[in-house]
Amino acid sequence: MIGNVIEFLMRIPLLLRVLIIGLIPASLTALGTAPIFLGVRLGRKSLDVGMGFASGVMLVASFTSLLIPAIERSDVKTVIIGFIIGVVTIKALDVIIPHEHGSIASGEGGLAIGLRRAQLMALAMIIHNIPEGMAVGATTIYSVADGLTIAFAIGLQDIPEGLAVAIPILMITGNIGTSFIMGALSGLAEALATMLPVLMVTYAQMTLPFVLSLASGAMIYVVIHEIIPEIYGHEYDELITLGFFAGFLTMLVLDNLIG
Repeated sequence: MIGNVIEFLMRIPLLLRVLIIGLIPASLTALGTAPIFLGVRLGRKSLDVGMGFASGVMLVASFTSLLIPAIERSDVKTVIIGFIIGVVTIKALDVIIPHEHGSIASGEGGLAIGLRRAQLMALAMIIHNIPEGMAVGATTIYSVADGLTIAFAIGLQDIPEGLAVAIPILMITGNIGTSFIMGALSGLAEALATMLPVLMVTYAQMTLPFVLSLASGAMIYVVIHEIIPEIYGHEYDELITLGFFAGFLTMLVLDNLIG
């Protein structure tokens, strides 16, 4: 079954191939947002453990699907330069684009201020999703099987992220439709980001190893600078660590099964 899917994807144009695979995590993000229609709410513990899981997935993917293939196909100098540029790029986005982390207390500061904070948190998640999308796109160029692996693994950890974007907006606006759309859009941003590596390789004439290492640097920066500091220190450190190792092992298993 998987072999047939890979064979089909290999026959279609690269841009369409990457987009289809990129829609996997985007769709799972939207799926994760959908429970707000059932009145489901996400507590701090669930979010932190889910993000711990995401960190494990992203860390393994950064090495097995990005850095190692880059090193195998190029020299270390190219890989190091690409890695550093990836870190600097996401750091620049982190500084330039206004965004906010943390939880939102219902009604805090009034509707307008609360909505602004919710929008800033949504932007923070979009920034978080850009390197994930780039990782899926870059990996798919290198290997369809590896691209599917990382798309499903990242998509799995995107499920609680979609809910994490939608709930603060729902708390402020009370509008389920708007909350769902904002959560789904964070996943769509990830799908669009999968196109960046294709454009970089095809039109900017950047080498694939450079793009792979760039995506790796961007994703590791998000894990170390954005996710880890945000989730620890909320009384759930042991569960978060277990979530991290669950994500770590899940990515290894998926890498073995699909790759």
